Amino acid sequence: MENWELYLSLFWAFFKIGLFGFGGGYAMLSLIQHDVVEVHHWISVSDFTDIVAISQTTPGPIAFNTATYIGYTATGSVWGSFICTLAVSLPSVILMTLVCRFFFAFRNNFYVESALKGLKPAIIGLIAAAALLLLNQRNFIDYKSWIIFGLVFGASIKKIDPILLIVLAGVAGYFLY
Repeated sequence: MENWELYLSLFWAFFKIGLFGFGGGYAMLSLIQHDVVEVHHWISVSDFTDIVAISQTTPGPIAFNTATYIGYTATGSVWGSFICTLAVSLPSVILMTLVCRFFFAFRNNFYVESALKGLKPAIIGLIAAAALLLLNQRNFIDYKSWIIFGLVFGASIKKIDPILLIVLAGVAGYFLY
């Protein structure tokens, strides 16, 4: 595949993900994983898991960070990062520009309110799908990793600061592995 074809394929894949990825970055992860790993085979499942982990620890939206890392990994170039990040963010910029233009005229419209209410279960489903994709033998290698997961999950339900949980889980992983 020629370089320009790869860049064009990356742009189109991430543009579609940005266009149809309602619910934020975590909801987009299952779409990204499907396109990048299963359809195009640009990276492996193991690489995807590593990229998601790195994307969670770096500042910024996870979908943008993931797109940036995948673009670089797939092309070996900063241009790949730029193309993927631009592509995943461009639909949001276009749609938000249009929505902001017409929102105040239609904000009390029954159909608009109904459509937004209908999207909520789909968003929850996409986030759950992303979580289930990461529950595999590559990420949970033994009982200790399940214990760390269980403790962090329980603490997050109790509304413990997520940054503290990330640090504590990293420290626990460092000493246990």
